[in-house]
Amino acid sequence: MTTTEARPTERKPPQLVDMSWDPITRIIGNLGIYTKIDFANREVVECHSTSSLFRGYSVFMKGKDPRDAGFITSRICGICGDNHTTCSDYAQQMAYGVKPPPLADYIVNLGEAAEYIFDHTIFQDNLVFVDFCEAMVKSTNPGVLARAESTSAPRGDIHGYRTVADIMRAFNPFEGEVYKEALKVSRITREMFCLMEGRHVHPSTLYPGGVGTMPQPTTFTDYLSRLMRVIDFVKKAVAMNDDVFDFFYEALPGYEEVGRRRVLLGCWGAFQDPMTVDYRYETMNTWGKQMYVTPGVIVDGELVTNNLVDINLGLRILLGSSYYEDWVGEQPFVTHDPLGNPVDMRHPWNQTTVPVPQKRDFDDKYSWVMSPRWLDPRTGDHLALDTGGGPLARLWSTALSGLVDTPYVKATGHSVRISLPKGRSSRRRPSSGASRSGATPSNATAPGPTSSPTRPRWPCSSSKRPWDSCGRARPRCSRTTRCPTRRSAAASTRRCAVSSPTTW
Repeated sequence: MTTTEARPTERKPPQLVDMSWDPITRIIGNLGIYTKIDFANREVVECHSTSSLFRGYSVFMKGKDPRDAGFITSRICGICGDNHTTCSDYAQQMAYGVKPPPLADYIVNLGEAAEYIFDHTIFQDNLVFVDFCEAMVKSTNPGVLARAESTSAPRGDIHGYRTVADIMRAFNPFEGEVYKEALKVSRITREMFCLMEGRHVHPSTLYPGGVGTMPQPTTFTDYLSRLMRVIDFVKKAVAMNDDVFDFFYEALPGYEEVGRRRVLLGCWGAFQDPMTVDYRYETMNTWGKQMYVTPGVIVDGELVTNNLVDINLGLRILLGSSYYEDWVGEQPFVTHDPLGNPVDMRHPWNQTTVPVPQKRDFDDKYSWVMSPRWLDPRTGDHLALDTGGGPLARLWSTALSGLVDTPYVKATGHSVRISLPKGRSSRRRPSSGASRSGATPSNATAPGPTSSPTRPRWPCSSSKRPWDSCGRARPRCSRTTRCPTRRSAAASTRRCAVSSPTTW
């Protein structure tokens, strides 16, 4: 048998150009990317990501009353204050051995769900879509826009736009319908958040052991009425996402490979099951698997573990190229966890922050960001898990674990099926709900825009659970006190007002 060998492409003389983007304001004001690009051979020869901001919370939290930790740590970020406060309260509840009432856990879940929807709406509809709007594509790839003008939108019966170009025009910043509507939705989600947690961005009613929110019937009704408006928007947004990205995959062959890399994902779980969680470390594996978002570590598409204890013990904080002094010579704070498992010196529990400011040197130290890793027990490798993006890790971990099974979110073992209940307006919907499969190992290998449409659907669906779970909590209700999920004073004392999503 004879073969014809393909001759390797001859390399051209390198044409190196230094290019930097600092700050990248669409993400955060202190992130910078510095590169050397060989334009002759179309290669990125060198790339460094940097952060010029020292936050220092682990330093000035020392000596503070731990009960203030939630209020202080919420200031770490001007967008996602709830996440830091909630995690702080969870940690304190585990340390104090206290368990909030189920209704308090539901309120925390509802606040987090509102925060998720707010974050994802801002990110997807006001930041990501700028890259796919008419104004951007017209200046960067006019041929694609011309093709979009003559391409019908397959899901136009859902979102109401005739062509893909019409959708792209709706994405135009400050002018497009979707862009402006997304800003209104972000305001609504902030209102939902404030109903549960008092203030956005920095919660004022979250405390270890409970919440300061007054659980009046009107509070939950106001939240639910806003949620229904958001669900209407999400249904349209999902259909627009699918139409636009399907179009780009067809118009630009190979575009689906953008962002593809080794699958390394970490999820710590989200949305506690109030009837299971007791915030004890000894039972953390049990209540962790009962969360409405299942924790897990995925390596090369395989679920390595969904045991929260194992996930926790595998965490390591490496210095990398950061401006800090090593603490391995210090006395450890913790040598063993409550179950008797050894705790590594580089585990976050033993971290000592010793900042050493210095000049940026790309051959040595150049960033204030440390290098968190997860130690794979099978290989001993320190893996850089993708956790900050969130949705893909949450979907993939929950899908492979196959544990979540609610009326609105179901993990099948290979996908997550999300069903949105009927919203306020169903004139474009042929049925009372919207059902769709989420991330699967086959269609979500690239953490790019393909995973983004699922971002708001899950918290929308999860935030309906407290109403549908009212029956499980009914023994705690008084005969003289209406359940906070009742629709009106005339509602039956034996029936939850939202037993059917079609009643709203």
